[in-house]
Amino acid sequence: MLHTGEAKPNDTPDFAAVRTDWDRAEAEALYALPFADLIFQAQHIHRGSFDPNHIETASLLSIKTGGCPEDCGYCSQSAHYDTGLKATRLMDRADVIAAARRAKNAGATRFCMGAAWRNPKGRDLDQVCEMVREVKDLGMETCVTLGMLTPHQAARLSDAGLDFYNHNVDTSPEFYGKIITTRTLQDRIDTLAHVRTAGIKVCCGGIVGMGERVEDRLGMLVLLANLPSHPESVPINLWNEVKGVPVSDTAERPDPIALVRLVAIARIMMPRSVVRLSAGRQYMTDELQALCFLAGANSIFIGDVLLTTKNSQRDRDAYLLSRLGITSLLV
Repeated sequence: MLHTGEAKPNDTPDFAAVRTDWDRAEAEALYALPFADLIFQAQHIHRGSFDPNHIETASLLSIKTGGCPEDCGYCSQSAHYDTGLKATRLMDRADVIAAARRAKNAGATRFCMGAAWRNPKGRDLDQVCEMVREVKDLGMETCVTLGMLTPHQAARLSDAGLDFYNHNVDTSPEFYGKIITTRTLQDRIDTLAHVRTAGIKVCCGGIVGMGERVEDRLGMLVLLANLPSHPESVPINLWNEVKGVPVSDTAERPDPIALVRLVAIARIMMPRSVVRLSAGRQYMTDELQALCFLAGANSIFIGDVLLTTKNSQRDRDAYLLSRLGITSLLV
């Protein structure tokens, strides 16, 4: 139920309603609400599905860095651009498990592994499946992002016990072709379908601050909210500054209030999804993060590095969450 007028305590949306038929006009109407009314709706819905004073903590490791054949115009790991990043081979399994142990000791409950591939080859997938099994043995949730998958590859990851597969749509259908040409949006949606069919949960979101319009940001959320099933995790990334990629010429960091509005709309449209503040948190003030949590964000990545870019510091995160009275394994 969409409310675009005055929000009152006795006139609030039904948090239990999960829809996959949103249109752009509805998203724009939400975005245009007075800020207090929008946050009120988002917080009400958030409390219907989640503890408003708890967040999920995850850790992300690049297990194979650089040399990716895709031409994603925002990415430091694309082989198409000179970003100064040296390509590496797939990490040794023992080193990955050691990193997972450190992440668990630092307060992470989910361990995410990313590899800069267009799609994994058989031998590489064998090793990743072993990594998934061993991380699961540590008592952590597992997530990988490996590029496009076939149905058979998705089934193999499921058999290994994988909990989540990350494959972002990145942006709106209208803006997509301006930042990527080597992989279509339909390719991404097909991979998401293979993952779903294999029984793996979906982690899917996008990036803001690449020069897109507000309409594109809303279009991305409408796309996600109209998937056959909402992603269980929705990461919202601020583009991390990378020299040498095309997006660096068009990037413009979103207005902070605009970012909070985006988080609130994600929460309203996808009431049972975990909304994660992902890349770019090092650019965000404590006050901005607090507003995002109020708007319905309930997950963060911890650790000094996300794949190849900087992240917020653990001590800063713990201090912020402590001041806000938000629980996690950090505090």
